[in-house]
Amino acid sequence: MRDIFAEIFREPPSNPMEAARRAMRPPLRKRFYRQAQAGEGSGEGSGEGSGAGGAFPVLLDGKPIRTPAQRSLTVPQRELAAAIAAEWQAQREAIDPAKMPLTRLANAIIDGVAPAPQPVRAEIEKYLAADLLLYRAHGPEGLVARQAQHWDPVLRWADEALGACFVPAIGVMHVAQPAQAVAAAAAAIPGATGGASELWRLGACYIVTTLTGSALLTLALAAGRLTTEAAWAAAHVDEDWNMESWGRDALALDRRASHFAEMQAAAAVLRHLCRG
Repeated sequence: MRDIFAEIFREPPSNPMEAARRAMRPPLRKRFYRQAQAGEGSGEGSGEGSGAGGAFPVLLDGKPIRTPAQRSLTVPQRELAAAIAAEWQAQREAIDPAKMPLTRLANAIIDGVAPAPQPVRAEIEKYLAADLLLYRAHGPEGLVARQAQHWDPVLRWADEALGACFVPAIGVMHVAQPAQAVAAAAAAIPGATGGASELWRLGACYIVTTLTGSALLTLALAAGRLTTEAAWAAAHVDEDWNMESWGRDALALDRRASHFAEMQAAAAVLRHLCRG
């Protein structure tokens, strides 16, 4: 079963021709199990070989799932384990990883984030110095107003809740932000403690940041200041404006739908593991 998991969720090939071939006709494994479910908890961080494990394993016919790196797929919270199991249960004759964003995120956190969380936090912090929300359009007036509508409340929240006062600029030329603002916002990035729940939150925040281009939107989402839909809309103000002006592209919309599924998965992790 270990080799099956590695094959199903293997990394994309580096060869562009091979990548294109797989994209056209992705090889899907037949479903080989009857029942997927969350297992009983056994203690924080107890996942075998996984620093981002947790109390609850995900089981197929009573056997634990393993990541492509052969770590146990265990999570810190029962409802989250049940949500991952539901992805596996929803598969029909074949197992389609494209329809399993939570499982892909779990693999990435356990195999990628847990062994080296600090570089992940550093990548998120880099966005704070040149965040999407800090660069405003010269015009047209409607776009300027829409950016302000979606982005200004997040900047006010960062100032009031985090003590991070950022300075937006007009245009795309880099503007240095106050070091104190960057440091204050960076302190809110999860993962500093290294606990399982924090590592999962860190992995989810990294996904949201790369999908939206904004660490500030990510922190607002993680804090419950924004809904998933509001954060997504704020991240796509410019793109939506252009589509309204010039028309919609079917391929771009398909890609965007796929990215939104990843966003929803990451937001689900943040929601399940929110601080009480």
